[in-house]
Amino acid sequence: MATTDPLDLLPDGVVLAGADRRVSAVSAVAARMLGRDAASLVGLELAEVLGLRDADGHDWYACCRPYDGLGSRTGVPERSVLLPDGEEVLLTARLHRAVRGAPVEEVAVVLRSGRGRARLDRDRSDLVATVAHELRSPLTGVKGFVQALLNRWDKLGDEQKKLMLHTVSSDADRLSRLITELLDVARIDTGRLQLHARPCQAEVLVTRVVESVRAGTATPVELHVGDDLPAVLADPDKLTQVVTNLVENAVRHGAGTVRVSLTAAADDGPGVVLVVDDEGDGIPPALRPQVFTKFWKGGARGGSGLGLYIVHGLTRAHGGSVTIGDAPGGGARLVVRWPAYDEDAAG
Repeated sequence: MATTDPLDLLPDGVVLAGADRRVSAVSAVAARMLGRDAASLVGLELAEVLGLRDADGHDWYACCRPYDGLGSRTGVPERSVLLPDGEEVLLTARLHRAVRGAPVEEVAVVLRSGRGRARLDRDRSDLVATVAHELRSPLTGVKGFVQALLNRWDKLGDEQKKLMLHTVSSDADRLSRLITELLDVARIDTGRLQLHARPCQAEVLVTRVVESVRAGTATPVELHVGDDLPAVLADPDKLTQVVTNLVENAVRHGAGTVRVSLTAAADDGPGVVLVVDDEGDGIPPALRPQVFTKFWKGGARGGSGLGLYIVHGLTRAHGGSVTIGDAPGGGARLVVRWPAYDEDAAG
């Protein structure tokens, strides 16, 4: 039975070189990145094997000089370079010495694909673009109406002033919601989401959300609440946020009547099931895995693209689940299963 080189078990590429500056080992991943056979690279000068250049044409080995410099050096910071095929990789190195100040005895270089960093960069760019776009509209409204009130206060009637102030208040609420969403996204991504869970009556929170949404839209929103609902374990603010995002999403991107139902769970353990149906075009099965990712937008009606990502993150943080299906009217159906409060476990 063939023995697997331990270096080949690592997810990143590894190149090792000895005190003579010649390569002593190359992992299969590194060889694949370099487009060479691993055996053919062993014995070559490290400068030849890793003579990769960055986007500005600078040679990695010549710039980093892993065998030279101060005797206190223990590593080479990560740098971006390009492979012969143009793909970006990130190189970092560890310098091993017998004692501090002694010559370098071995250099261990790690090659990591730059796709992960590129994806993070795209996420950051998307976030900046989303924030800029979503903030610009309400800020422009607030600025415009406040400036008009300041300049024409004595010429405006009471009803005009009241309308302007209501608009400013509404735009301020939009800004506040967006900031809350962005903070929640950051906390979900970093695992620092704080929950203040306690027994809650889901029907009270859901009814309150539906009544609030009804007051701000011409879209019919129907609510059905089942009997004998158990108390749920939830942070009431987060549960309210989940329900609000789902109902507002159905109103914004769906069509026809939005139907909201809250019933006791019949399977998967005690809890409640929240179902939000609309009569729009629905969400094709092929797109459903993308719905709960950041910045996904299913239509041309705006939105930050963060609402359903937050719904998914908050629901899972409470031990629940959210799924997508087809509504009877042909639109989208989003189903949230939320666990019940277990008094025995809490006690």
